[in-house]
Amino acid sequence: MQATEFSKRYTPEEYLALEEKAEFKSEYHDGEIIPMTGGSLNHNEIITNLWSLKSQLRRQGFRFFSSDVRLWIPQYRKFVYPDVMIVQGDPVLYQNRTDTIVNPKLIIEVLSKSTQDYDMTDKFRYYRSLPELQEYILISQYFVDVQQYTKTDEGFWIYRSYESTGETLRFGTIEVEIKIAEIYEAISFESA
Repeated sequence: MQATEFSKRYTPEEYLALEEKAEFKSEYHDGEIIPMTGGSLNHNEIITNLWSLKSQLRRQGFRFFSSDVRLWIPQYRKFVYPDVMIVQGDPVLYQNRTDTIVNPKLIIEVLSKSTQDYDMTDKFRYYRSLPELQEYILISQYFVDVQQYTKTDEGFWIYRSYESTGETLRFGTIEVEIKIAEIYEAISFESA
């Protein structure tokens, strides 16, 4: 008789308790705890470059959150750490936790080789289940490539790509723009 190995399934509450004590971040996928991979210099630099949006956003009543704030996706029972989330007005907290929100209007992910397929497919499907989400941006850290998905009033998603540092990313749901060259400032594609 062959022994069957069962991995432990965790409740959201068990995961959150473990995450509070953990040295490294993990995501929660409907009972499973998934360790997160570390970031690269390019990954971190791109997120840092996006911080330039913060003052423009604040003046318009938006909040900018980086990857230390968790997102709860109720339909799929997932806790994830997007690279950047932008919230209109005040964040809606998951069970009054100050480290987890449920209402991003815009999410930005910096693609890595280990997660890019997931970020472009399943993770985008999970994000689309959030009623507040209106825009999703994917940024490559290996070459100039920014992909923009914007939700229309009819619920369709429109795609646009930027492949030149001479272009300007104009967000579809917030009145803010950033030059592609600014997103990629100080990025070394050779090291990637």
